[in-house]
Amino acid sequence: MKETLSSINDAKAENQQQSYAAWIGLDWADQKHFWSMRTADGKLQRGQLDNTPESIKIWASELGQRFAGRSVAVAVEQARGAVINMLSMYAHLVLFPVHSTTVANYRKSFAPSGAKSDPQDGDLILDLLTKHPERFKCLRPDTVETRKLQLLTEERRKLVNLHTSQVQYLTNWLKQIFPQILLWFDDPSTKLVEDLLLCWPTLPQLQKVSPKKLLKFLQLHNCRSEARNQQRLAEIRQAVPATTDPALLSGGTLCIQNSVRLLAQLRDSIAVFDRHIQEVFQSHPDRFIVESFPGAGAALEPRLIAAVGTFRDRFESAADLASFAGIAPVTESSGKSRWIHWRWACPKFIRQTFHEWAGCSIQHCEWARAYYDKKRASGKGHHAAIRALAFKWIRIFFRCWRDQVPYDEKRYLQATQARLPKRAQDVPPTPVKPTVVLKTCGDFKKLVEFSY
Repeated sequence: MKETLSSINDAKAENQQQSYAAWIGLDWADQKHFWSMRTADGKLQRGQLDNTPESIKIWASELGQRFAGRSVAVAVEQARGAVINMLSMYAHLVLFPVHSTTVANYRKSFAPSGAKSDPQDGDLILDLLTKHPERFKCLRPDTVETRKLQLLTEERRKLVNLHTSQVQYLTNWLKQIFPQILLWFDDPSTKLVEDLLLCWPTLPQLQKVSPKKLLKFLQLHNCRSEARNQQRLAEIRQAVPATTDPALLSGGTLCIQNSVRLLAQLRDSIAVFDRHIQEVFQSHPDRFIVESFPGAGAALEPRLIAAVGTFRDRFESAADLASFAGIAPVTESSGKSRWIHWRWACPKFIRQTFHEWAGCSIQHCEWARAYYDKKRASGKGHHAAIRALAFKWIRIFFRCWRDQVPYDEKRYLQATQARLPKRAQDVPPTPVKPTVVLKTCGDFKKLVEFSY
C-alpha cells in the first residue's frame, strides 16, 4: 500500500514538473525580492527585483517572452498580501503559497546554526517546490463574490475585536474616574453613554445639571422607563466622586472622551461593513444553503460561505474540511505515548466561525442542545463540548455544501434513526453519568474518539 501511494505521488510530481517551463522560488521582502529559477534543462539562475508593481510587471513580461507564454511555477512564502496580489495579475505565473513555518523548519535541516540570508531562502523555496511538488497546491482564486465575502467578513471581525478592546479600555478608565456610569447603564459603548460623557465627563459636572434637563436627555435617547429614569436621577444626586485627584481627573477625562469617540467611529464602520456584506451575500449562489442551518444568523451565514468557498473539489471529505478548519483533533504518538490535542496551526478565523456557529446552534436546534448537554454531562468543558458539536455539524454542512442542497432537519433525524441498531431503537437509552473520571491515557483516547 505504501509503495502504491509513493508511486502515485511520484507520478503526480513528474507530471507537474513536466507542465512548467520553469520553477521559481521567491523570497519576498518589504523593499526587494530575491528569486531563484530552475529551467526545464536544469540551469539555475538567481536575481532580485524591487517591490513595486512596475518592476514586477517588467519581470513577469520578460518571463512570458522568454518561455513563449508557457506556465511558470512560482513558490512564494505568502498566501495573501501585496506580493501575491501583484503576481496573480499575470496568467502565465502559477502561484504556490508556502507556509513560512515550512520554510523555517526546512532551513533548520541544513543550517542548524540559524544562518539565514534572502538569496538562500529563495533557493530553499525553490528546492521545496521542485522536490516536493505534491505537498503544495497552486493558488486558485475563488469567485469574485466569495472573495469579497472572505475579505469583508474577516475585516469586519477585526473591527469587532477593536471595538471590544476599546470597550475594555473605556471601562478601565470609568472605574477610576466615573464608576457609577457602569451601574446606571448596561452597555458603556452605546450612543447614550457616548453623548452623556461628551457633555458631562465627570460626576460633579453631571450633578450640576437640572433633573428636568437630564430627564429630557434620557428620553431623547429612548430611555422610556419612568421608574428607571427616576431611579437614575436619585442616584446621581446621592453619588460620591471616586477621586478628587486633579491629575487623574484631567488625564482620565481626556482618555474617556477620546475612547467614546473611537467607539462611535467603530460602530459606524461596522455598520458600513454589514451593509456591504449583506449586499454581496444576497446575490451569492450558495446563500440558500447556509440560510437553512439553524443558529447561523445574519453575521455567521456569510462567514460560512467565506470559510469553504465555492469550489466543490477543494475538500475531498468532511474530515479534510474539519482538519483545515482546526476543529478536528491532532494525534501525536511516539512509542508507547499518545497525545490527542486540539489543532494549533489552522486559520483561526475559520475555526472561530464554526465554533461560534455550533455555540449558537444549541439555542435553535433540539438535537444540538441534547448533544451538547450529553458532552457536558460526560465531563467535558464548555468549549470542548462546542468543538465536538462543531465537528458533527461540519459533516452535515459538508454534505449539503457538496451536493448543493439545503439542510433538512427532519430528513437528518430520520437518517440518524435509521442508522441506529434495531435494539438501540427499541430499548430506551440509559441515563448518562454526570461525570467521567479518566484514569489512563487509553481512557482519554477512547473518549476523544467517541466524541469526534
